[in-house]
Amino acid sequence: MGDSVKTQENRSTPRPSLGLILGIGAMAVAAIPIAALFAQSRPAPFTVEETGQSFDRLQDAVNAIGDARGTIAIAPGRYEQCAVQTGGHVSFFAMQPGSAVFDGLTCEGKAALVLRGRGAEVSGIVFQNMRVPDFNGAGIRLEQGDLTVAESWFRDSQQGILTHNDPASTLVVDRSTFTRLGTCGGAGGCAHSIYTGEYGQVRITRSRFEEGRGGHYVKARAARVDIAASSFDDSAGRQTNYMIDLPGGASGQITNNWFVQGQDKENYAAFIAVAAEGRAHDSSALTIAGNDARFASGVDRNSIFVADWSGDLGGIGENTLDPRLTPYEVIR
Repeated sequence: MGDSVKTQENRSTPRPSLGLILGIGAMAVAAIPIAALFAQSRPAPFTVEETGQSFDRLQDAVNAIGDARGTIAIAPGRYEQCAVQTGGHVSFFAMQPGSAVFDGLTCEGKAALVLRGRGAEVSGIVFQNMRVPDFNGAGIRLEQGDLTVAESWFRDSQQGILTHNDPASTLVVDRSTFTRLGTCGGAGGCAHSIYTGEYGQVRITRSRFEEGRGGHYVKARAARVDIAASSFDDSAGRQTNYMIDLPGGASGQITNNWFVQGQDKENYAAFIAVAAEGRAHDSSALTIAGNDARFASGVDRNSIFVADWSGDLGGIGENTLDPRLTPYEVIR
């Protein structure tokens, strides 16, 4: 009797088969959203190369480097993040150039990257839609230290790169593009594609400036400025001013660049302005040669290629200029 009861109990509670277990497991996995599964397996996007540590927040990666030297590799993606560097020497680079996009978020009401360490490098990164209440929203705010920017794109913002003063340091920009930047909407004055304070040297090479939305394409208060092999396409600009403004004068060179002035200008009097706000630096050693300058199709006006308020230059070198351009004029 007892044996028959035990047998009946065993028959009424059969053990599940292996196939049934696997089927239930598959159903459970299928019930998890696909995005959640990818999120579980996807590594954090910001990796400090020297240690292999990865972080979900760019600021945490910067903090991990601290006052040392380090490199942050940034995975492809669109990021509503920003970071402040307060020390050390930090390199920020996209694992695939152009694939890491910082979109719209600024730190300290300034920029996506606020840099005031000993130095920094930025490579392959896109900065877009940077706007702040004082109209100085930038991709990069450089407050001190050396900075090299390469293969990066600044677009649809109030400014591209904005610096403070650091006469002992250098800003280098190479193979980068500046699109639909600048504004004169703020009460404090205009914003520009690149605007530098009293830096020791500013070097811009093999870069493109286009479709400005106000202000100048480059405004630099540096003691030495080297701008070479770059293009300034103002044909689709709106309410723009000079292509290059050296408001306090400078030594250096503006060579082998290509300039096109468009129709929609707030100020079309000159392509390049030297010492329009005073003679802070001697400009007698500034070379302007090998450039090509013209007007966009349909533009009917005259202008000055180089307007010099300092009188230091005493003329310029050989350039290929539209016949309606006065090559050089001292402004009194």
